[in-house]
Amino acid sequence: MHSRTPAARPGRPRSAAADAAILAATREALVELGWSKLTLGDVATRAGVAKTTLYRRWSGKNELVVDAVAELFDELELPDRGSLAADIEGVVLQFAAILARPEAKSGLMAVVAESTRDDALRARIRESVVERQKRLVTEGRARARERGELPPETDPAEAARTADLIFDVVAGAVVHRTLFSAEPADETWVHNFTKILLLGLTQLP
Repeated sequence: MHSRTPAARPGRPRSAAADAAILAATREALVELGWSKLTLGDVATRAGVAKTTLYRRWSGKNELVVDAVAELFDELELPDRGSLAADIEGVVLQFAAILARPEAKSGLMAVVAESTRDDALRARIRESVVERQKRLVTEGRARARERGELPPETDPAEAARTADLIFDVVAGAVVHRTLFSAEPADETWVHNFTKILLLGLTQLP
């Protein structure tokens, strides 16, 4: 499991325990209140910290929610299930399960909508959620090459571009399925999606 706290700002030393309590309280508030009714004051009360403590760490509600939701995606793991297909199915099912959680669903949808008017917020989502999870594609492809399921990597730059594309395809499909189509990404859907993905993966550099 991976964890990360928001970047430290100048001033008092950071408290990992306080950060963890604040992010957990934010997720709790998202479940109970939803994004629109969530306030920093309510989060501070739930976390047992002063409201000023939140403002020393986050500039506003959107940034706080991004970091709280990003921690959920840090739970994603890529256990070795014996084959590239099984590995993909395993991580996609995990991803879909996280997206189905009310705190992830309401938080992510809200900050994505807000980011259409806020370039800094869009960059924070990309850094905290997207870039941090591209590791899964890199790990999965390296493991598949070791098994002989994918050809050797000959051009690192091209491999990096391919990894970005694979992540976009997987994340885009699962987010669309679970959040926009509001259909379950169940084992049957994930199995069929993986078969289609593998047809392309085996042809990519």
